[in-house]
Amino acid sequence: MSWSPAPRLRQPARWQPEAAQAAINARDLDYTAGGDPMEGFLAYDESIQGKRPGILVMHTRRGIGAFVKERTEELAKMGYVAFAADIFGKGVRPVEDAPAGVQSTKFRKDRPLTRLRAQAAFDLVPQHPLVDGGRIGAIGYCLGGMIALELARAGAPLLGLGIFHGTLDTPTPQDAKNIKGRVLVMTGAEDPVIKQEEVAAFVKEMRDAKVDFQLEMYGSVVHGFTEKHNGNDPSRGSAYNERADKLSWAAMSGMFQEVFQR
Repeated sequence: MSWSPAPRLRQPARWQPEAAQAAINARDLDYTAGGDPMEGFLAYDESIQGKRPGILVMHTRRGIGAFVKERTEELAKMGYVAFAADIFGKGVRPVEDAPAGVQSTKFRKDRPLTRLRAQAAFDLVPQHPLVDGGRIGAIGYCLGGMIALELARAGAPLLGLGIFHGTLDTPTPQDAKNIKGRVLVMTGAEDPVIKQEEVAAFVKEMRDAKVDFQLEMYGSVVHGFTEKHNGNDPSRGSAYNERADKLSWAAMSGMFQEVFQR
């Protein structure tokens, strides 16, 4: 595939949230990974002139849905070229728990396939005419946290990663030595999915590899705290938390502003 030509642009680049008079160009985008058809989601602000950092968005176990597209567009409003990678494949957008669980298990067990599909999406980003290829980051939600981390563990030149209530485990912790940028993990202290043992193992992995990492843990917060559709009942194990959502987004924003302006 190839990117469409860049439009004529008007305003100077800005790196603060919610750029005024944003003109967001957002669309689905077909590509391939290992010969398999994929459909990602691209968003950027046409009112900004010149090259800018690119950010990959790694989806949850439900694939690219409304939540992932919303967050991708929010990154575009902040002045980035944002691309939501498709890891499951075109048309695979599980809504119910059972099929979502099947897809999640498939990619958690097959890390080489996960890395292959993540790399295919990563390779697209610097090809976009508006992306500064030396400034690329990634974020991931839930399963997408594992996907973003596996891409970094494979050695992709990501300057920063923002992991929201993400899967942290890996069968190859020694690969953390390949991580090139900063890693920011944001998790709930009461998350029944990302257990404290997994968090502790991740911290050891990062320390052993001397990775520049930061861990933010939110008290009384469970899994899925960024997603409003999870409701507000923590007893279910997955629930939205407005404070944690805002704090984690602000932490991610600050991290990217810092690493992209070095």
